[in-house]
Amino acid sequence: MVVVVDGMGGDFSPNAVVEGCIAAIKEYDINILITGPEDLIGEELKKYNYDSNKIKIVDAKETISLSEHPVIAIKRKKDSSLVKALNLVKSGDADAIISAGSTGAFLAGCTLIVGRIKGIDRPALAPVVPGKNRPFMIIDCGANSECKPNYLLQFGIMGKIYFENILKIDNPSVGLVNIGAEEEKGNELAKSTHKLLKQANLNFVGNVEARDIPTGDVNVLVCDGFTGNVILKLYEGTVANIFDSLKMGIMGSFRTKIGGVLLKPVFRKFKKDFDYKEYGGAAFLGVNGICIKAHGSSDAKAFKNAIKQATIFYDNKVVEKLKKEIEKLSVQEKS
Repeated sequence: MVVVVDGMGGDFSPNAVVEGCIAAIKEYDINILITGPEDLIGEELKKYNYDSNKIKIVDAKETISLSEHPVIAIKRKKDSSLVKALNLVKSGDADAIISAGSTGAFLAGCTLIVGRIKGIDRPALAPVVPGKNRPFMIIDCGANSECKPNYLLQFGIMGKIYFENILKIDNPSVGLVNIGAEEEKGNELAKSTHKLLKQANLNFVGNVEARDIPTGDVNVLVCDGFTGNVILKLYEGTVANIFDSLKMGIMGSFRTKIGGVLLKPVFRKFKKDFDYKEYGGAAFLGVNGICIKAHGSSDAKAFKNAIKQATIFYDNKVVEKLKKEIEKLSVQEKS
């Protein structure tokens, strides 16, 4: 398997990218291509002892910044680290792409360059999020702010396939994010989507209210990208604030510091359970290739885990399974 990594994507590139790639080739049976300025990436690689046959540099002189218009940047910056990486997936020279750069540019590039799976109306960004009882997926999380019911039906199907193949959960539950548990609640999009999900061959458990999302009791949470992005950002901010508040409280006095030492194993587990680095990145489902969007602040551990996620995708032929399920859905709609 060949994985291409955008060497200039993310807050800590290329240092964290290179370190994560070095860790990945030592653990997984893969080859890696890193796109970016050859001299800069080369200098980083010199810091490590590694099998030079496993990592190659693809020279790319340009980078796409967060402030640039995604579509315009993708079309104009042909020599950027992201566009070169995407073209390697399109040509078949790489089996998967990892990038922690501009989310907008990554999503636009995956759609315009790699392309959609036939029958998929809209690809969706689908991060796996840590929950109280188990991890869960939010799909979509920002790729499609305006949606139709059929898009959300496809999101549910793609989420199901991901959970079955990547997280190895049989018959995962699928829920629709809504303002109430009752079937008739919500706007027209929610009510129409509810009907489609209920009729589909899914373990559909109905509507899920926001307060029930963090438990993780529902495996796949379906929603439009606007709603999903708000949920994800609020969730990240809430977890970060809880950590900060706990730290401030523990450091407040000698007595609380002693209590903090005694509870250190609990806090360590809590932090690990809610660490996004454990999941590596969010899959962009519905495109004709393995595309993983890593968090902008990814460190080496996060990059390594994003690469791990790509290898599981590849080994379980997830893209091929998505194609088959969407083909079945298209046949059912025509009959």
